[in-house]
Amino acid sequence: MTAPRPEDDTGLQGPYEQGAYGADGAFVAAVEGLADPLNDPLPEQHTSPWFRSDTAQDDTGTGVSQDSAPVDGARPQAYGGPEQPQGAPDEWYDPEGYQRDWYGSQQAPAPVPAAVPAPAPDPGPRRVTVTPPVPDETLGLRTADTRRIVAEPHGRSGPPEGPAPTEPVTGGRAERRRAAKGRGRRPAPASAAAATPVTPAALLSRMEARRAAKAAKDSPAVVASRVVGEVFISLGVLMLLFVTYQLWWTNVRAEQIAGRETDKIQEEWAKGAGKPGVFAPGQGFAIMHIPKLDVVVPIAEGINKEKVLDRGMLGHYGEGKLKTAMPEDKQGNFAVAGHRNTHGEPFRYVNTLTPGDPIVVETRDAYYTYEMTSVLPQTSPSNISVIEPVPVGSGFDKPGRYLTLTTCTPEFTSTYRLIVWGKMVDERPRSEGKPKALVG
Repeated sequence: MTAPRPEDDTGLQGPYEQGAYGADGAFVAAVEGLADPLNDPLPEQHTSPWFRSDTAQDDTGTGVSQDSAPVDGARPQAYGGPEQPQGAPDEWYDPEGYQRDWYGSQQAPAPVPAAVPAPAPDPGPRRVTVTPPVPDETLGLRTADTRRIVAEPHGRSGPPEGPAPTEPVTGGRAERRRAAKGRGRRPAPASAAAATPVTPAALLSRMEARRAAKAAKDSPAVVASRVVGEVFISLGVLMLLFVTYQLWWTNVRAEQIAGRETDKIQEEWAKGAGKPGVFAPGQGFAIMHIPKLDVVVPIAEGINKEKVLDRGMLGHYGEGKLKTAMPEDKQGNFAVAGHRNTHGEPFRYVNTLTPGDPIVVETRDAYYTYEMTSVLPQTSPSNISVIEPVPVGSGFDKPGRYLTLTTCTPEFTSTYRLIVWGKMVDERPRSEGKPKALVG
């Protein structure tokens, strides 16, 4: 747009009364001259690199148009510069305008005055201004420069206030993905960052470093307490494992061995082996039944702990000074020993027997039934008189066919011995079948 021409009530005044195209037909001739390819400049070219074809802004924001130039060919004074003489080329150099167009104004723009109604247009002929096309290179540079000016406000060299504008992502697919992920994250609050100041670590001397390392080490008392604690924990675990082995696993293992030994004895009897007589140590030769306690356990020769008792069997006192009679003997004391706790614990509840409870000893040829008569709750392990042919303290006063059961007491100890006595009341050959105590 060109600036409005000054007018008054009397019509056109000043230099605009008669212009270069005031004569009749001059305007048409000028237009036809512009259309002449010999007079027009080449595309994307103009006569001066700083040619300004349109309105130029001065520092005050007032526009100066080429349309307002006098018709006599003289150029107005632009931005305070000297007026070009008549006859100069149809162009003028404006260094300040060039600097403003390319680098932006260094001063804040003046406030735009309120819009004033434009006067009525001049009906006379007007001068036509033709703007040459802007080269692509110049347009690209100016576009980039405009983005820089928007990012950096006029007259300020520091960083802009407020959130920084998001730069367009122009890279490949990976860069666009990273930019999208960055936009989705929530920034850390400034208060949290300000609340945790970063303090540089102080450098320590060699002596101070040694003292700090020594202070960080545990004292001997702490190390000793840890060692003692670990030892106690290890001992506790070992004791727990030992108790589990003694109270549970030994019973399981002994019952398995005793069951296999019982089956072996019965198979030998079925084959005709196992005749009454002298048996080798650890050899099974009989089976004891205690119906009240639901006990069925094999009897082996000898009272060896590892070979007999710990295998869940009962041991017959049949060696040396502790030798006792056999069930088939016509008189004597048949004495056996067994564990009360652990290793099958066949005599665990033998103390609950009462006088008259049957105890049956099964051999290859017969069943021998005894009745419980008396009990000795506690005696010394060295008291061997309880297994004599006429046991001392049993209440028997003459020879007969007796039975003696010995075991440890109190439970889970071997300090004393518990003694139970019985007297034979029945002898039944196997051919006659099982006795009444086993059938009922």
